[in-house]
Amino acid sequence: MKTKELLELFQNSKGQEKEILEVKLLNEEVDSIGYKAFVDLAQLFFMKMLSPIYENNKTILRFYKLDTSSSFHKTQNGTEKYGVDSEFFSIDKTKQFSFLYYYQQALRFINIKDKKRILNLGINRGDEFKVIKEMLGVDEFKDKEFVGIDYSTSAIKFAKNDFDDKNISFIRHDINALDELNLGKFDLIISIGTLQSSNINFNSTFMSIYQNYLKKDGAIILGFPNCRWIDAEMIYGAKAPNYAFSEMSLVLKDIHFCKKYLQQKKYRVVITGKDYLFLTARKIG
Repeated sequence: MKTKELLELFQNSKGQEKEILEVKLLNEEVDSIGYKAFVDLAQLFFMKMLSPIYENNKTILRFYKLDTSSSFHKTQNGTEKYGVDSEFFSIDKTKQFSFLYYYQQALRFINIKDKKRILNLGINRGDEFKVIKEMLGVDEFKDKEFVGIDYSTSAIKFAKNDFDDKNISFIRHDINALDELNLGKFDLIISIGTLQSSNINFNSTFMSIYQNYLKKDGAIILGFPNCRWIDAEMIYGAKAPNYAFSEMSLVLKDIHFCKKYLQQKKYRVVITGKDYLFLTARKIG
């Protein structure tokens, strides 16, 4: 079966959500196309590829149709949209290789070992701090000060209970009102998928964070979601208002704004990633 025929098969599939679609192919056909292509095919149609079944010289590929109604993106806004009882909270981005690899790469690019004060805006349960902790030795990690801010009361409470490190502070607060806190300035500011929230004016908030909370030679890591979470599965492609399909204009617009702004401030800026696009910036010289 040719790739064009397979694409048409999926386009014309009438299966219901939570059902399994099976496709039987010769082993050589599967080897010729490659499993990576089938994983991509599954994501295009909001499916998850399951373990295949082998039968003589044929392979039965199985695709689970995701429940598209099960997504935190459809949850109403509120303080607990991202709380411990939310679908978002059950998601661990760091278990996704395409997130973890590029996030670690960003931390190395800004030389995380040299950063003493680190601020994370939108910390939720603290996954990004755990990655840093695993990358550094015990003494190096304890030698730094970490501050995580989030609007969700239950997420912050969970993070406080989950971390017993004395050098980490978790604060429940609105990012739009950071001036109410006596935060000081930081060597590194991290924000993954938070500044694009609908209740935040992206451009003005980003500039305010840079001007008021970043040290002169500080670094920045911003993560822009180029994916959506459906039925606890990470599906490639940015979600845009009023579009049923993936549309990246808003993501690219925000990235371009940040890159241009930081380059004017004499920063070296790189854009990396896939399912999450990372803008990573460090001072030149």
